Parts: sequence; structure tokens; C-alpha cells
Amino acid sequence: TPSVISQNTIRIIQKQSIVRILVSTTMPLTLTITEGVLTKTQAVTAVERLSDAFLQRHGLVGNTVMTPNTTANVVFVEHGLSFSGGKPFSGVWVEWKVPSFAFATEEVQKGYGADASNIIQELTKGKQPVDNVYFNVVHSVDGTWALDGKAMTNEELGAAIAKGA
Repeated sequence: TPSVISQNTIRIIQKQSIVRILVSTTMPLTLTITEGVLTKTQAVTAVERLSDAFLQRHGLVGNTVMTPNTTANVVFVEHGLSFSGGKPFSGVWVEWKVPSFAFATEEVQKGYGADASNIIQELTKGKQPVDNVYFNVVHSVDGTWALDGKAMTNEELGAAIAKGA
């Protein structure tokens, strides 16, 4: 049976999401890696290449608004603390948090997924199994994304990005 969520719960969730998103004023990539899969130097290269692929897939290479607002964090998970099916394994997770108009087409989704897998495969010289490289996107609610400290709708955000073309 579906669970029932009260209006108060929804408001709290929405407020928490807005606070979280307003603090994040960029299109952040989180690259999570089990220790030993990539070195720190390789992780830096991975972020550069994954960010470039994001901009390229969205037609935003050289955009003066989006390029500096395409940011990333790298998280290394101690070996033995990444799990698949409840068992330790080594994985790589490529996760973007973006407005809902990003990664909006199947072509971009599949193309970027292939880019991400290829980048990790190249950097690990094929040692990381491709089936243990994961890619996903989290979309924000329209109106809860911020640039320059101001929450913007998708339309406003699109206009700001267009100015950087």
C-alpha cells in the first residue's frame, strides 16, 4: 500500500531541499570512488574530463556562465566499505545534481553514460569492470536552483546561461 505523507512533512522536505539547493549554486558533479580504483591524480583528470563531457553534451563548451559553475567533489570510500548485493566490491559513481532541463534527452543521457564509462575505463587501463561504473542524475525542482545567491526558475536559469554563450 502507498504511504501517506502529511502536508507538514512535504513542506519540511521542500524547505530542506530549497536550503540545500540554494547553498549549492553550481551544477555539481560528485565522483565517488572506492579507494584503489583511481589515484588522486587520476581522479583530478576524471573530473576534468567528466566536466568537459557534460559541457560538450549540452552544447555549453566555452559558456562563461556554465563553465565556472560546473563544479565537482571527489569522495574516496575506504576499500571494503563499498557494497554490491551486500558484499564488498570496488565501484565508481558519477552523479550530477542539475536543473530538470539538463540531461533531458535520451541521446544526452546515453551519450554521457558512455562517456563516463569510457573515461573511467581509460584511466584505469581497463582494470575497473565497466559494470561497476555507475552514472545517475538528480534533478532539482523548478525554481529551487540558484546562481549568484538567487533562486531561479528554469526559464530564468536558461536566460542566465544564454548570456554566457
